[in-house]
Amino acid sequence: MSTAPKAETLQIAEMATYQDGSVVSRQITKAEAGNVTLFAFDAGQELSEHTAPFDALVHILDGQAEVYISGQPFQLNTGQAIILPAGQPHALKAQQKFKMLLTMIRA
Repeated sequence: MSTAPKAETLQIAEMATYQDGSVVSRQITKAEAGNVTLFAFDAGQELSEHTAPFDALVHILDGQAEVYISGQPFQLNTGQAIILPAGQPHALKAQQKFKMLLTMIRA
């Protein structure tokens, strides 16, 4: 018998702290249909170019991020979001510290 997650209010941006020279991640929820993960990037850190078989939504919670999709750069600031289309190469780089919420939905 499995238990359903309990309803609770979360202070998402506070659930991961910045660490010098690191990318910190914390999984918020995970299910067969997708997952939500919080990331905190120190300045200069990055996720190298890769692809995913499903769409993802990146929502910037704090700071500024440089997001590349199929080689095209996008500058995102606190409160902005972007969709990473399935199958398109993408990468992220922290020019300064930033936190993001990554939501992936499997279709």
